[in-house]
Amino acid sequence: MEKLDDDDAVQLAEIFHLLGDASRLRIVFACLEGPVSAGVLARSLGMSASLVSHHLRLLKAARILAADRRGRQIFYSAKDDHIRDMVRDMAVHIKEEI
Repeated sequence: MEKLDDDDAVQLAEIFHLLGDASRLRIVFACLEGPVSAGVLARSLGMSASLVSHHLRLLKAARILAADRRGRQIFYSAKDDHIRDMVRDMAVHIKEEI
């Protein structure tokens, strides 16, 4: 494995910090299977639309989620397979027996 330079370490820490919030992590998981609108996320997760929008802005800025505008709605999904695989792998990891 290659060495992690300081800039990359800071960027990676920021991503993990964002994913350290349970609400944001629930949003990311809801977006893993495919595009989901902010309204559907808010209803399905029992969160306010404004809170979901706030989290979505942060996750999009960190390149964790991608946004696709369709008419008046924006649909969110995992930015790429790296994000999708990492989040799923960590979910499997916490369920493993010690």
